[in-house]
Amino acid sequence: MTTYTITELAREFDITARAIRFYEDQGLLSPKREGAGGRSRVYTPRDRTRLKLTLRGKRLGLALSEIKSLVDMYESPKDTRAQMDRFLGVLAQHRQTLEQQRIDIEMALAEISAHEDACARMLADSNLDKAQTN
Repeated sequence: MTTYTITELAREFDITARAIRFYEDQGLLSPKREGAGGRSRVYTPRDRTRLKLTLRGKRLGLALSEIKSLVDMYESPKDTRAQMDRFLGVLAQHRQTLEQQRIDIEMALAEISAHEDACARMLADSNLDKAQTN
């Protein structure tokens, strides 16, 4: 069976070994321990897949608890329909959050533009006043 070291996974996924250890602490990965005192972590293809899914979930903006719940579901032999329904629910909720953030960002950008325009007009008026007095 193929195994991976923490260094190999870190390099492959362009993340730090510290990040991998953090995911391990969160229960997303469970490498075997080998060597003197169990100091060396040995990751299986299962761990590699879980790491890949975790990173994909992070890119989607999901919380680690959501990622863990979803990844754990895929390992159970339960009904795939329930798993897909749960995943769709998580995605719908996340989409709603992102859509609201987009609205908030657009409003903030519009407000910034209005302030920029007002400042530019005041500077232009100020320069015009100076030119007229000279």
